[in-house]
Amino acid sequence: MTTTTTEPTHKATISSLYARNARSVVARGLKATKSTNWVIVLSGFFEPVFFLLAMGLGLGTFIGDVELPNGASVSYAAFIAPALLAVSAMNGAVYDSTWNVFFKMHFGKLYDGMLATSLGPLDVAFGEITYALLRGGVYAIGFLTVMQVMGLNLAWSAALAIPAVLLVAFGFASVGMAVTSYMKTFQQMDWINFVMLPMFLFSATFYPITVYPGWIQGLIKALPLWHAVELVRGLTLGVLDGSMLTHVAYFVAMIGLGLAFTTVRLRALFLD
Repeated sequence: MTTTTTEPTHKATISSLYARNARSVVARGLKATKSTNWVIVLSGFFEPVFFLLAMGLGLGTFIGDVELPNGASVSYAAFIAPALLAVSAMNGAVYDSTWNVFFKMHFGKLYDGMLATSLGPLDVAFGEITYALLRGGVYAIGFLTVMQVMGLNLAWSAALAIPAVLLVAFGFASVGMAVTSYMKTFQQMDWINFVMLPMFLFSATFYPITVYPGWIQGLIKALPLWHAVELVRGLTLGVLDGSMLTHVAYFVAMIGLGLAFTTVRLRALFLD
């Protein structure tokens, strides 16, 4: 009588999801940027700088100082600069993880080729998100340098804004890629801009959240950009308290959920 043994499939399942080679996806993105996309990447750095000059220095001369929750007052430029940094992190991460991924998925058919190799869906997800983080990190360092030259970093903790911005970009990129995996047409992709614009305008970017009624404040505090703005603003202005941990936890949860959904969707679309 012949007996058959069933080998454990756990290791095979893990290896099919993650081959520990996300760096190859990052390398491909960097090569593509160097050859064709460098102008788009460069323009993403100047956008928040232009907003800062126009709103912070221009409109700020009419507004004057802004009072913080701790009672201190700062210039309007110092108030909106960290918010614009957070917005820049969101925009860069969302662009790379939505429109860029959408094209690769439905028109370039790049993921079909990637997943036909030893790469797994988690390699692709990590690779694309890591590329978005590299882009966000360059933006953060450049914009913080501009803020430093203009005297808008008011505390030593402003140096921590760089890892904070990377955390924010990681969260938005993870969720952005997960959402994009469900999109099938350009018309559906327009919903992303429909969501991002209100967040940009109303997440305490240009004025304190206290200008809104209480129930609207509750809605805004549920939005990820508000948590990003408050985290980065607190670091650059030196307003440090326990709420920082809440903001960090919010983005850690975004990252976990985004990666989980992205991995499941990529496997369902290209492997199952």
